[in-house]
Formats: sequence, structure tokens, C-alpha cells
Amino acid sequence: MTFDAIGIAGSALTTHRKWLDAISDNIANVNTAARTDGAAFQERFVIARASESGGVHVGGTALGSADGNLAYDPTHPLADEDGMVRMPDIDLGQQMSNLIMAQRGYEANAAVVDRAKSTYEAALQIGRS
Repeated sequence: MTFDAIGIAGSALTTHRKWLDAISDNIANVNTAARTDGAAFQERFVIARASESGGVHVGGTALGSADGNLAYDPTHPLADEDGMVRMPDIDLGQQMSNLIMAQRGYEANAAVVDRAKSTYEAALQIGRS
């Protein structure tokens, strides 16, 4: 039972870490401009799936729209003849909310691993007595 808890929480730790990686990538590229004839940076999403053995795993990633938003910035080196550049369609507020959720999920699962480890150590101490 203790090992199951550690395994399940460990799989969730990995999934939350990958979610945090995707969010940080999205935040880092929120102001990445592209030419209007090219694709905008695409927001990354992590697809989590339940594992048959318990726990969760990353089933893949999905990408947001490459259309982005056109922005007027005639001084940008990638601007077209009308002064437009293509910006990612990423909502920074939503990314910050996702960051908080992923961070709290990671912390909760780390606490489960820690408590399960303490329980296992206590059981070993009882067995030695």
C-alpha cells in the first residue's frame, strides 16, 4: 500500500513537472513575434492520462493555434510593409493561474511521497523492535 502511494504520487510529480515545463515555455514565449506570413509561437498543453497500474502519465502534448494575433509594431525587425507582426495567442493571466495549479499539485504530491516514506520508515522501526 505504501509503495502504491509512492508510485502513484511519483507519477503525478512527473506529470506536474511536465505541465510546469509547458507553462514556463508558454510564458517565456508570450512576446515572441513572427513574420505575418509565418506561424506564431503555439501554446503548449500537456495531455494527462490515467495509467492502468494506477497513477497518471503524460499521454502527449497538444499545440494551440499558429494563427496568433496581428500586432502593429513598425519598429520590429520582422514587421511587414504595413508594420504588422504575428504574436502568439497566449493569455498570460491564464498561464499564471495554470502555473499556480500545477505548482500546488506538485507540492501536494511531494507531500504524499514524504508522508508515505515516513510511514514506511515507521513500519521498519516497528519490525526491528
